[in-house]
Amino acid sequence: MNLLKDLSRETLDARSLKWDHAPRRWEPLPKEGVRVAVPPRVDYFQDPAGVNTKDNAPFLWVGVSGDFVARARVRPSFAAVWDAGAIMVRCDETHWAKLCYENTDLGTTAVVSVVTNGTSDDANGVDLTVPDVWLQICRAGEMIGMHYGLEEGGLRMVRVFRLSMPPAVQVGLVAQCPAGPGTTVDFHSFEIEPRTVKDLRAGV
Repeated sequence: MNLLKDLSRETLDARSLKWDHAPRRWEPLPKEGVRVAVPPRVDYFQDPAGVNTKDNAPFLWVGVSGDFVARARVRPSFAAVWDAGAIMVRCDETHWAKLCYENTDLGTTAVVSVVTNGTSDDANGVDLTVPDVWLQICRAGEMIGMHYGLEEGGLRMVRVFRLSMPPAVQVGLVAQCPAGPGTTVDFHSFEIEPRTVKDLRAGV
C-alpha cells in the first residue's frame, strides 16, 4: 500500500504518520504522493569532525517493529549542493541510517548513503542523471540493506551493514537542504512491508 496515496492532513493520523520538524508546507501531488517545501539549512548528519552536526530536517515517519522492507520513489529539486530526498530508519539522534538521491558537492546527482552509529559514515554511490529513483531499506535483525532502482523492480545493492537498534524504530521520508535557501522534494510513493528478505544483498 502506498501510504502517500490520497494523503491529507486529515488522514495522517489514520495512517499513523507523523512529522518531525514539519516542513514549510506540504501538499498532495496531482496523481499520488506529496510535495514537500523544505526550509533552508536542514539535514541529518552527525559530523565525524564535529563541525557541521544537524538533526533538523523534515521527517515524515511511521513506527515499525521488527524486520521490514521500506521503499520510496523520490524526485528532488536539485537547487543547491546536498539537496536530497531520502528514506531513513531511525532510533535516536545518533543511531540511524538514510539513503538519499542527492545533489553532491562533486557536481553530480548520486545515490548517497549515510550510516550513523555515534557519528556519521557518509558514502557517495552511483551517479545518475534521471529525475527520480526508487530507494529501499531492509531490516533483518541488526542487519540493514540499502538498494536503489530506476524502476520499482530491478534493485541494485548500495551497502549492507550492522546497526544495533531496538525492535521499534521510526521509518520514513526525509527532505533535506543542508546548505541552500530551501528547495522542494516530491515523494511519489512510500511503502512498508513487515517481512524479512531472503537475500539482504539483493533486497528480495
